[in-house]
Amino acid sequence: MAPAEALILGALALASMLSPCRAGDIRADHVGTYGTNVYQTYGASGQFTYEFDGDELFYVDLKTRETVWRLPEFSNFTKFETQNALQNIVVAKRNLDTLIKDSNFTPATNEIPEVAVFPKSPVTLGIPNTLICLVDNIFPPVINITWLYNGHPVAEGVAETTFYPKSDHSFLKLSYLTFLPSAEDFCDCRVAHWGLEEPLLKHWEPEIPAPMSELTETVVCALGLAVGLVGIVAGSVLTIRRLHAGAASRSWRTT
Repeated sequence: MAPAEALILGALALASMLSPCRAGDIRADHVGTYGTNVYQTYGASGQFTYEFDGDELFYVDLKTRETVWRLPEFSNFTKFETQNALQNIVVAKRNLDTLIKDSNFTPATNEIPEVAVFPKSPVTLGIPNTLICLVDNIFPPVINITWLYNGHPVAEGVAETTFYPKSDHSFLKLSYLTFLPSAEDFCDCRVAHWGLEEPLLKHWEPEIPAPMSELTETVVCALGLAVGLVGIVAGSVLTIRRLHAGAASRSWRTT
């Protein structure tokens, strides 16, 4: 293994194992990465992720021991034996144990995640939509993302992706909330991570244009009427001038 790869692998493992847990119920034991193959374990569960050209193809769920394809159509083009991922996990864990001891259990630095919340499609009141909470710059890849609807925790209609590895060795994760937009409701995406002193709340509420007052409507109508009248007058003047010019031209030719 190259020194750079060993450093990255050790940093990921140490950050997940040794960083002080300030984010509540976040727990993890090992995190390791080998090129485009990434795995992380949380107690007795976890995943083995494989990507191609920067996009995830599939991950192997260690709890169910099943291969989960990013898109079902991907399984029509290639196959993957789950047992291969489980064997790689065993080798990776052994390497991690060695790196942790060699680095004298030195913890890595926690990064501050970046959070953004936006709707999947343009919001129309009364039409079902999906809110997306995008959490970027995650390191280590151990995080807790929850949704609050009108200030209250919500679990129904919630889904999230696995960790997506990035070229700078940080991670990205998406969480989704299906909801019915209304003028009175609002949502918050709550993110807890070791890089944050306290959980971060990202607020979102529908942007509804304020209705025009009667005075504003009157002014707008008056301006529109005035512009229309000016246009009619200007057009009439131009038409009359053209008619006079045409009559004068015919008179000059006759004489």
